[in-house]
Amino acid sequence: MGNIGFPELVVIFIVALLVFGPKRLPELGRSLGRGLSEFRRASSDLKNSIEREIEAAEIEQSIAETQKATEKSK
Repeated sequence: MGNIGFPELVVIFIVALLVFGPKRLPELGRSLGRGLSEFRRASSDLKNSIEREIEAAEIEQSIAETQKATEKSK
């Protein structure tokens, strides 16, 4: 259940054309495109947020280790 080839896309397009009709198909395509775009944007924002949190935690850990090393040397 992997890649969709050209023949499968043609069958999907024909079924969609029969089900929704030629007038609604472009509208549905635009809606699908907007939805995918919004999903990509949201997943990218989530990824960036997680990366920032990881970096902040690493910085805090580094500061704590530096403070421990400084206290040991005193």
